[in-house]
Amino acid sequence: MSDTPEKEIPPMEAARYADGSITYPPHPIGPDGNEPVGTVDLSEYTATVVTWTTSTATPPGVRAPNSLAIVKFDVDGEPVRAIGQLDVDDEHPDVEIGDEVEPVYAAELRDPDAGIREEKSQEWDGYRFRPLG
Repeated sequence: MSDTPEKEIPPMEAARYADGSITYPPHPIGPDGNEPVGTVDLSEYTATVVTWTTSTATPPGVRAPNSLAIVKFDVDGEPVRAIGQLDVDDEHPDVEIGDEVEPVYAAELRDPDAGIREEKSQEWDGYRFRPLG
């Protein structure tokens, strides 16, 4: 057993504003011109694929090919869009517009050793979208 506690999975945090709108990523000022009044963890919701593509020219350390999607969450009737990597076989992505996806945490979205900058600045974690069904 390790003495180092496992890293806690961070929320996929969006900001909620007094007018009911929700933005991801969170912004200090919302569409209503005011500060957020709360947060929403989008990892607790599923989303629908709005569109997707596969990039074959990726930055250093990012998988190639790399399938990405714009997805739309429905949070209490409020639409929230996000963009991110798809959790699929990038050689043969099995995803279509309209598919339902779930956010899944990825501890490493790129190889920090592959960048030309300081390694620590290249450590990226976040969420990918895994098709359901």
